[in-house]
This record gives sequence, C-alpha cells and structure tokens, in this order.
Amino acid sequence: MGVVPILARAVGRPSAIGFFMPLKPLTPPPSPPQWRKPPEPAQAPAPVPVRWQLQRLLDAPHRLGFFSAALGLSITALWWLAVLALRWSGTELAWAVAPGLAHGMLLSMGFMPLFIVGFLFTAGPRWLQVPELPTRVLLPAVAAYFGALLVALGGFHVSNTVAALGLAGMVLAWGHISWLYGRLWYSSQAEDKVHGSLILLACFSGWLGMLLACIGVWTGNDTLVRSGIQMVLWLFIGTVFASVSHRMIPFFTASAIPFLDAWRPMWLLWCMVAALWFEGIGALADLWIWPLPSAWRWAQVAIEGPAALLMLWLAIRWGLVQSLKIRLLAMLHGGFVWLGIALLLQALSHAWMALSNDQQSLGLAPLHALTMGYLGATLFAMATRVAAGHSGRPLAADDLAWGIYWVVQTAIVLRLVAALPFTSATWPLLAAIVLWALACCAWSVRYGHWFGLPRKDGRPG
Repeated sequence: MGVVPILARAVGRPSAIGFFMPLKPLTPPPSPPQWRKPPEPAQAPAPVPVRWQLQRLLDAPHRLGFFSAALGLSITALWWLAVLALRWSGTELAWAVAPGLAHGMLLSMGFMPLFIVGFLFTAGPRWLQVPELPTRVLLPAVAAYFGALLVALGGFHVSNTVAALGLAGMVLAWGHISWLYGRLWYSSQAEDKVHGSLILLACFSGWLGMLLACIGVWTGNDTLVRSGIQMVLWLFIGTVFASVSHRMIPFFTASAIPFLDAWRPMWLLWCMVAALWFEGIGALADLWIWPLPSAWRWAQVAIEGPAALLMLWLAIRWGLVQSLKIRLLAMLHGGFVWLGIALLLQALSHAWMALSNDQQSLGLAPLHALTMGYLGATLFAMATRVAAGHSGRPLAADDLAWGIYWVVQTAIVLRLVAALPFTSATWPLLAAIVLWALACCAWSVRYGHWFGLPRKDGRPG
C-alpha cells in the first residue's frame, strides 16, 4: 500500500485529522471566582421598651375601674393602718366624723364600687348581649367618684361639711354610673337578664345607701350613717357578689375541671340574695328598733343557720375540694366559703343575743367575716383573674398572686380573732391591718402596673 492511500484514509478519521493538523490555541481557563465575604445581615432594631402609659387605662373599662379602685384600696388600707398605729402609740388624730363611721364608709363605699365598675362594664355587656360602652364615657364619673372619695377622706378629719360634700360627689357619680348601666340593661334583648337585673337593683340600693350616709354626715345623724353603710354592704355589694358568684364560679370550675358540671339552678341564686337581704333588713331593724324581742333573734337564727349550711354545702358541690389543685380556682372557692362562715357566725351571735337578752354577742366578727372574708377574698381572686385574662396572660395564679391571697386569708383570721368579745390583746388587730395593707399595696402595685401596659398577646383591650 502506498503512502497516499494511507494518508487518504487517515484524513477521513477525525482523530487522524486532529493528530496531523495544527491545533487551535486553547482558550485559557476562567479565572477562579473571587470569593467575597457575604454581607452581614441587617441587624434588627433594638426593641423599644414597653412603657407604662396613663392613656392605656382607656383601652378597656376594667383598666380604668380596677386601677382607680386599686389606688383607693391602697390609700384606704394605709390610712386605717396609720390611724390604728397612732392610736396604739398614744396619739389620736382629729376627727370631725366618728372613727368607726368613717372606717365603715370608706371600706364599703370607698373602693369597692370602683371595682364593680370595672367588672360591670366588662362582663355586663356580654351578659346583656349589648355593645360594650366606650371607656371614655365612664371616665368623668369614675374620676369624679375617686376625687370625691379623697375629699370625703379629708373631711372626716377636718369638717363634717367637707365630708358630706365629698359623699355628695360620690352619690352623684354613682348615680350617673348606675344610669349608664341601666341604659345597657334597658337596650338588652337577651333572654336571660336575671343576673343583670339583680345587679341593677343592687346598684340602685347602693346609691340610696350612699345618699342616707351623706345626709347622716351632713346632719350629724349617726343612725342614718350606719343605715347607709348596712344597705351598701348587704343590699348592694353583697347582692352583686352573690350574683357574680352564682354565674361565674360554676362556669370557671367546669371550664378548668371538665368532669364537673356548671350546676347553678336559679333557686340557689334566690336563696343567696334572700339571705343577704334578710341580713340587711335585720341590721336596719337593729338600728331603728332596739332592743328587739328574743323571738326575733330566734327567727334570725332559724334563717341564718340553714342558709349557712346551704352555702357551705354549695361550696363543696361547686368543687371546693377539686379546685385546690388549681390556685386561681381555689382562690375563688376559698372566698365563697367565707359567705357560709359569715352566716354561721351571724346565727351563733344572734343565738347568744337571744339567750342573754341582747347583752352578749360575737361582736364584729360576723361582719368582718362578710366584708374581709367573702367580699375581700373574692375580690382579690376575681380581680386577679380578670387582670390576667384581659392582659393576654395565662389564667393562672403565680407565686406572687398566691402569696398575696394567703396574706389576705391570714389577715382575715386575725381580724376575726381581734373582733371576738373575749379577746383582750391588741396585737391581733394591729397584725391584721398590717397584713391587709401589705396585701392591698402589693396587689395594687403589681396589677396596677399591668393596667398601663399593652396586652401581651397584642390584641386590643
């Protein structure tokens, strides 16, 4: 074979062509990428600290009502602590109104109606199925009530005229608040208005009691003042608390403990309210018709004894034992137990009065079992629950809330011991007021701070 055929065949092969033909210059490889340091992520702006703001009190009715009430509660507790401490040290303040009457008016009419405002215009619209009232509508009346309270407090030491003017301001402010609630009640088309109707009746009774106390201070009629105090305690505040207890305690219990039912037949509510009104009427009779015959005392015992047993049984039926595992629920049930204890002490006291021709009794122990026990302990429990739930926090009592509650319970027991007629030592009374003032101030500082902050969950209200 010649060279030419070999070359011809070679030309037809790509590999041969590539071997014999001149190679194209190779393209230089791309230069390796220049690695740059990735840009640092933009730093998030520093969180703006959440500040307490006074205008937050207008975000919801409970904020305004509870904050002003907590401030009044602390002022009242510290005032009475100062009065007793000075008296114990041998110093007596100047008084234009008798200390006992001033104490009764402040601890019944001073802060409790403001707490009721916060609860009434938070839960009331839901019960009545009507739109919620804007908080700004409540502001003038709440501010007027609180300002009048301070005037009355000063007047108790300066002039009964000044005190009466302060009480008159409270009467006008509470009348306006009751009218606002009455408008909600009137516009309601809800099928069940029983609880709302009882509370409206109680609010009117409270207004009438405040009016009697104001007239009594103005005219120097102590019986009128005491009548007003008793009406406010039993017919107003007691009725409101009984209505709320009947509606809310079984509901809260069934929500937290599913195997318990929300048992609250209406006849129970009527029994609770009837017992409280019976006590209020009896207290008025003691003021205006005295001495009362022993038959009347035994009639009181016949009503109070069974009512006390019914309330104590009801506490167990509503889940008192089961609630002990849940702090916040136990606080509510523990407050309700004091209603049964108060009625039981009333029965024992009236029995003693019947046997001694009205010469011996349990003194102020039954009254303080109602005021500090049922009303006070229930107030701390209910207000704590509302404050936690409406601030976007868990519905639970932490160590601080639990500790405050037990300080309150200790103060109640000491006050009852001091009120018994056979107790001669003064230290239980001083210890009771110190613990009460401590609990009031601690609760007010802790939850008063919450009321000026936005909700934790970012929701309005």
